[in-house]
Amino acid sequence: MLKSALKVFLVGVLSLSSTVFAQSANKYVNVNPPQSTEPGKVEVLEFFSYSCPHCAVVEPMIAEWKKTLPADAVLYAVPVAFNAAMKPLQELYYALQAVGRTDLHPKVFNAIHQEKKRIFTKDAIVAWVASQGVDKTKFAAAMDSFGVKSKVQRADQLAKGYAIQGTPSLAVDGRFLTSPTEAGGYQQMIDVANDLVKKAAN
Repeated sequence: MLKSALKVFLVGVLSLSSTVFAQSANKYVNVNPPQSTEPGKVEVLEFFSYSCPHCAVVEPMIAEWKKTLPADAVLYAVPVAFNAAMKPLQELYYALQAVGRTDLHPKVFNAIHQEKKRIFTKDAIVAWVASQGVDKTKFAAAMDSFGVKSKVQRADQLAKGYAIQGTPSLAVDGRFLTSPTEAGGYQQMIDVANDLVKKAAN
């Protein structure tokens, strides 16, 4: 059962999260139909998965870019699940928010991709988070909470609305979507998104 679930999980990661970078003439695509965004702000959505190796590389780059965004721009991370086996990783992200430990966000990437820890199931996730000094019972309850489940549901709706096919992807102002594939690389994706933020603000 576990091996079967892990196989499904890995297939989803390899087929949908992995990307082959190729220079695109447009560098981004128009979202059709455009999606609603936070009023009065230029909204940027970072679609990611903890299991995605490309996301692990680009995450610190996006964190630095976020510091340079103008005051009227906001950036929100949106965890994506391409299959049921990836759901616990979405819950992990929102549960970290719920218990006030977003400082562990980059450490999750490090644990999976550098330390090769297999924290893909709820039990494994709770055990790892507990090893980081978080109350085990409190965190498990957060993962199962209505608030976290609601945010996961909203993340799924966003991924569907933006027709996300792979991670990482950056959506700007509900109208534009770019990725390393479209832009031609990690930094290029951020540069394109930055230009789109300026375009949306005008």
